[in-house]
Amino acid sequence: MYCKPTRRALWERTSLTVFVLILSANLAYASSTKLSKDLQELSGSNQIDVIVQFNHVPTAEYHQKVLSRGGVLKQNLGQFKGAAYMVPASALADLAADRDIVYISFDRPLHSSGNNKSAAVLDYHTAAINAPAAWAQGLDGTGIGVAVIDSGILAATSDLNSKNVIYSQDFTGLNNVNDQYGHGSHVTGILAGNGKNSTGSLYTYTFKGIADNVNLINLRVLDQNGAGTDSEVIAAIEMAIQLKSKYNIRVINLSVGRPVYESYTLDPLCQAVEQAWESGIIVVVAAGNYGRDNNAGTLGYGTITAPGNDPHVITVGAMKTLGTADRTDDVIASYSSKGPTLFDQVVKPDLVAPGNQIISLYTPAEILNQQNPGNEIPSSLYQTNNGNAVSNTYFILSGTSMAAPMVSGAAALMLQQNAYLTPDQVKARLMKTAFKNLVLYSTAADPVTGITYYNQSDIFTAGAGYLDIQAALASTDMAPPLPGSALSPTAVVDSSGNVVLVANGPSVLGSNSVLWGTSVLWGTSVLWGTDVSGESVLWGTSLLQGDSVLWGTNADQADSALWGSSVLWGSSVLWGTNAIAGEASAVAIAGEN
Repeated sequence: MYCKPTRRALWERTSLTVFVLILSANLAYASSTKLSKDLQELSGSNQIDVIVQFNHVPTAEYHQKVLSRGGVLKQNLGQFKGAAYMVPASALADLAADRDIVYISFDRPLHSSGNNKSAAVLDYHTAAINAPAAWAQGLDGTGIGVAVIDSGILAATSDLNSKNVIYSQDFTGLNNVNDQYGHGSHVTGILAGNGKNSTGSLYTYTFKGIADNVNLINLRVLDQNGAGTDSEVIAAIEMAIQLKSKYNIRVINLSVGRPVYESYTLDPLCQAVEQAWESGIIVVVAAGNYGRDNNAGTLGYGTITAPGNDPHVITVGAMKTLGTADRTDDVIASYSSKGPTLFDQVVKPDLVAPGNQIISLYTPAEILNQQNPGNEIPSSLYQTNNGNAVSNTYFILSGTSMAAPMVSGAAALMLQQNAYLTPDQVKARLMKTAFKNLVLYSTAADPVTGITYYNQSDIFTAGAGYLDIQAALASTDMAPPLPGSALSPTAVVDSSGNVVLVANGPSVLGSNSVLWGTSVLWGTSVLWGTDVSGESVLWGTSLLQGDSVLWGTNADQADSALWGSSVLWGSSVLWGTNAIAGEASAVAIAGEN
């Protein structure tokens, strides 16, 4: 007797059979060359902006290696062991042959990770992640320095404590530290807004940041159009490291990104964030907004952007609160980028936080607002006596850019509570305590295109779960303190090609532990899994002996036809030399309701 498959069954089969497209492409990637793939075909006298990584911090002698071949030094990146140059394409092969040069890549453009048109509704994101529980304990981020590497911060707004912006520097060459685009101010408001312009008897809702008394270090890398380059971001990261002790910089927020072109072990952005992490700074990165991208036939899987593909950092995807304070009905935003990462198959994102239709700071003069006039909100949304006037303080943006500062704020609260936590301990605790009982399946219809997107809350979409600040602060669990102890795990395919496994390694997140179970990150009672016989199913309910199974015939969401010819570990390369430089546009992610 034939039974017609249900929509859910078809959905599970379709979504599970896309997980193979990346591995074969990654294995085919030639990592032996010192030139990034997008530089290998270039020649002639055209001048190319590149980042050169050396085997030591570059001295004048090292710079001369490039200058003598017609290069021009644009920016020395100091302790990063590299520098940005403009060089003739004809010199690339010769430079790559130099034994002191480790890798050469484009000085690539990057953009903000959030921007779309939305209808005005209250987002209730602070309630969804239990931030008020921290405020009730008197936690507000006092004494913790957070470096916001973005488009700058508003020059004057009473919703940001001006005394808390303790350092500002421009890396765009525009000699202006103020936000001319609007993205950085919106991000900063989510992180540290004090809600002054929505507090009092006339207001029905207060737009307050997660940690409103942190010390802000404003490092501007995006211009008035929201664009920047690798070298500008790397220089800002270097400055944050230099200023770490002076301003107690414990967190960097990076709501910026670009497509992945090589392994994180070579990518200059990834090497820079690793340097910050190893110096003791938590780096929080937006996952990217490519979750709807099906150009490679992966249904958006394999679209995590750099530097969120680095296993050290905390990579954050976006959720939708659906206009309610109750988090149990929240679902994944369809545009939120999904893992695993290209070339390395790192399991990302690490966790998710509200990122859709988030209301935060702006001024009407900013470019971003002028580009998105529909994102303005009526004052009546949060005031009692102002009719339908448009707010001149708050507006809406969506994207993983908006989710990242919520995790940065949570990290600041945790460090205020316990200043001795290391970046790896904060990351592991945030992931362990993340809310796991997510809605497994959801849809999002785009009213502009008419396309319906189907989403499931698997480990490559939601990571370890939904940010829960109250649970993170209540936890006393301690991962090993050393850098690398909480590396995001790597997904691999077993010898039969039928099951995805999480590779064992030194990280507490991927060895002898449950990454995504029916209740908590590392099982129901054992923190690091030391008393567990064997390893748990990554997605499912049964305990297996041996490797952790991500999707296989014994898992709850199993599918015997998991691996086919058109899935995530196939031959297609998602990002190539013609890949989109930057994040999804306003049109691309419009209509996420």
